[in-house]
Amino acid sequence: ECKQNSREHMMRESLQDRERDSSPRENPSIPLHYTGLSIAREARSRQGAGDEAVSCGDTSSGPATVTVTAETLFKPSEDGQTPQVVVLVGAAGMGKTTTVRKVMVEWAEGTLQEQFDCVFCIDCKGMTLAKEASVADLVSQCCPHQGVPAGKILDDQKILFILDGFEALGFSLLQPEAELSSDPNEVKPLEVTLMSLLKKTVLPEASLLITTRPTALQSLGQCLEGEYYAEILGFSAARREEYFHRYFENANKAGMAFRFARGNEILYSLCTIPVMSWTVCTILEQELGRKKNLLECSKATTRMTMSYLSQLLKHRDRNNPQVLQRFLLQLCSLAADGIWKHKVLFEEKEVKDRGLDQPDLLPLFLNEKIPKEGEDYGKVYGFTHLHLQEFFAAMFYVLEEDEETVGDLERLEKDVNKFLESYSESRKDLNVTVRFLFGLVSQKSMEYVGKTIGCRISPQGREELLKWLQRRHTGISHPSQALKVSELDTFHFLFEMNEKSFAQRALGCFTDLDLQDMRLSLYDQMALSFCLQQWAGLGCITLRGCFFPQEDPRAELDPLMPRPDPIWLWEGVVPWVWWAGEQLGQVCRAPRSPRLSCRLQWCRLSESCCAELAALLAEHPSLAQLEVGDSTLGDGGVRLLCEGLRRPGCHLRVLR
Repeated sequence: ECKQNSREHMMRESLQDRERDSSPRENPSIPLHYTGLSIAREARSRQGAGDEAVSCGDTSSGPATVTVTAETLFKPSEDGQTPQVVVLVGAAGMGKTTTVRKVMVEWAEGTLQEQFDCVFCIDCKGMTLAKEASVADLVSQCCPHQGVPAGKILDDQKILFILDGFEALGFSLLQPEAELSSDPNEVKPLEVTLMSLLKKTVLPEASLLITTRPTALQSLGQCLEGEYYAEILGFSAARREEYFHRYFENANKAGMAFRFARGNEILYSLCTIPVMSWTVCTILEQELGRKKNLLECSKATTRMTMSYLSQLLKHRDRNNPQVLQRFLLQLCSLAADGIWKHKVLFEEKEVKDRGLDQPDLLPLFLNEKIPKEGEDYGKVYGFTHLHLQEFFAAMFYVLEEDEETVGDLERLEKDVNKFLESYSESRKDLNVTVRFLFGLVSQKSMEYVGKTIGCRISPQGREELLKWLQRRHTGISHPSQALKVSELDTFHFLFEMNEKSFAQRALGCFTDLDLQDMRLSLYDQMALSFCLQQWAGLGCITLRGCFFPQEDPRAELDPLMPRPDPIWLWEGVVPWVWWAGEQLGQVCRAPRSPRLSCRLQWCRLSESCCAELAALLAEHPSLAQLEVGDSTLGDGGVRLLCEGLRRPGCHLRVLR
């Protein structure tokens, strides 16, 4: 009866929100919405979160990984030994507490009955006990209203104690051995009681599951013996898709949202982090509530990353904003220094010299990497994800500073032009950081950062970015030819900013679009579509040899239906004809638009495109030249084109 009451209580606790200010979407029903996380399991090793920052979100490489369950966490090792102490390590937002709730639900449902008679979860972040307590007191707080003395529950039971959020404990656990307790009913200072559990002087047969951020690993390791470590790596590719479907429940919406995220390489990689997946799904759910599809979704990667940052900071103390502002400035300086020098790991001295060793803020952004056994170097730190380091590096160049937030450190030169010229000349690895730069200086981003984080972004960067864009393409164009844009990343940058007036100014001095032999993903097509609508002076579109994925983003496909396997199935798709024809039409109809040429040679157009091409010919009189050579239009396709040519609205002068 006692165990049944405990299970019922545990189920209620696990299904309710664990944070006062969280919405149901932040802590959904575990049985319905839990998505498995990948972990790397290490036996008796105090290794931290790997040797470098997660760079591309591919959790299938590196050490062998398994999905997190209580069964895998306490799985016997190769020598047949079942671990009694498991440390679950993960950065902020990686899903440690959610995993704990999953373990509790598994026990409450009876799936762990053979392993554990009782499971007690001690929330280190919300501990409200008096300064002194016994192990029995801890059990009583975990399971109130039991009606059975806690001491009796602890007799002859297979028990699992879960300590969730170990890094939140604000006291030293290095207690003298003589002070430790062996009696679960003995009242001792709280730190002594917890140390007695960790050191196994009390209830030595009990199992322990401890969740912590990497920053607490070193101090925790001094308290334990024979422990196993499991590092949360985040969502694998398959689990990311599963998460989207569990979040939305509606298969059509889930499919559209996932295709949108997968089409953006940076965003898709960041979705390895569970809380980032939640942020993206939440924003896309709002977008789908306003429109039927995501073709015009204005929430680019930068905005979603800022929402993630806001989510991390929402429970931080806002009474002293200058502390947070100074911390972020120094964090951005560290990130930018690392990007310049190709560094993803930073020594403890670098962190301390910048004043970043603040226990309530540091673990949110940097993972502590503990060296492997036998290695003699000290602590090193790395960002949770390489793209997050690139985001903070971009912030370094645009955040405003004042005398109170500027330190006395020898600082990295804050020269946006130098940074952009380095990218143009040779440093193509800076692409993501440059994209974040454009996103950060948009009007919406500046307002959002000021409102949610309390920092100011300088508007001066906008003009510097505009001049750089115009200068780089003017230099590429031949003096005797029309000024053309031939770099795809330009459209990515403008789409990231997502400001029509800025795009109009940036493209206003150019007349030609010239992209050749490129694979244009769905994200590329969306960026091009946005820019085409703002390009009043566009006179020629050249897409020779460009390939397009076979995917219609308007379609609400059943995600269970078989999909085209490789993305190299190009036949039957062309961007302006298949789904952006309307945008091209707007260019053709523009009041001051010149006669427009559209060159689509070697784009492998098929008969299925011709109905849209025919409509384009008939409805948009500015289209004067169309080239569709080396395609497979077929007799039926040509007949459709001829119908368009016969229409009175067709003013085409050249057809190749």
